[in-house]
Amino acid sequence: MTENSKKHVDSCRFCWMCRHICPIGNATGLERNTSRARALGLSLVNRDVFTLSEVIDNVYECACCGACTKECVTGWDPVMFTKEARLDAAMEGVLPSYIDKLVDNCLEIGNAYGAKEVDASLKEAASAHAAKADTLLFLGVDALYKVPEAAVNAIKVLEKAGVSFTVLDAEPASGQQLEYLISAANETKEQMEACAKALNAFDKVVVFDPQDAKVFKREYKEWGVELTADVETFTAYVAGLVKSGVLKAQNCGKAVVYQDPFQLSRDLAETEEAREIINAYAVCNEMLCHGKDTMWAGNLLMKEWMPDVMLRVASDRITNAKGVGADTIVTASVSEYASLKAVEQSDVKIVSLEELILGE
Repeated sequence: MTENSKKHVDSCRFCWMCRHICPIGNATGLERNTSRARALGLSLVNRDVFTLSEVIDNVYECACCGACTKECVTGWDPVMFTKEARLDAAMEGVLPSYIDKLVDNCLEIGNAYGAKEVDASLKEAASAHAAKADTLLFLGVDALYKVPEAAVNAIKVLEKAGVSFTVLDAEPASGQQLEYLISAANETKEQMEACAKALNAFDKVVVFDPQDAKVFKREYKEWGVELTADVETFTAYVAGLVKSGVLKAQNCGKAVVYQDPFQLSRDLAETEEAREIINAYAVCNEMLCHGKDTMWAGNLLMKEWMPDVMLRVASDRITNAKGVGADTIVTASVSEYASLKAVEQSDVKIVSLEELILGE
């Protein structure tokens, strides 16, 4: 580990300050799933009490959602040392087999799921926007291969606004899955550089998935990956269309709550744009944990090795919504939308931002 990460691991006082905000720790009830326990395990690795291979499964039980980092009043960053431990594991060849397989899929196929075929309905919707335009709609692997209806709806929203845009026939991987799985490895940066080269052919890139937006706007800059295109989140772009009147909104008057994706609210400090959209079409109320204090609702990547826990994480978030009397959650994250929809329940309706706009 770098000396900086060792400093953060060793400086953690195991004070439990962040324990209440960890979505996975809350879902499992296991002390090992809190960031303070992860810091303890890695501190013992640094002291040669354990090997990294003995604690690596625990390192991959972290969502890297940053709630603990945001909550730590002493300024320590568990996400930083967790990601560095993953990079160390990759370099030492001690990744868990279930992670190794996902990494191989990313490198060989372009997505962790090993998916090669795009849904027919999405192919048809995208084919209408194959011609080169100044603006690119970047959909991301979750929308392309796991939730194609969300990608189709994103296309419909921009069509409704009369926007001229391109959807790539063979969209390159942004590097966000590798960044999560093995952090700042050479392979991750190479994938990012290849993606940046494709994106730089456009003036503007509208990024549908907050996971991709986060790496484009933050990691690319931090890692020296040159991205000359103007990158804007889908939520910010659509909020601009609504504000300018290009996208005509009709308010139904229904009260809903918004599930903030942490990549937007914490990583990119974007909290108001989605609320502006929601308030144009409905009435946006708030859950107890919202904005920069948002509680993560699960994702599709971690479902590959922790499916039961992802269901519990999403179920907990639905419980949070019910706690404030809400019967509808609006999401701006493909992955969280899919996670919330996977919970078998009938009390709270899960609606994507695109569905709200399209009235579906």
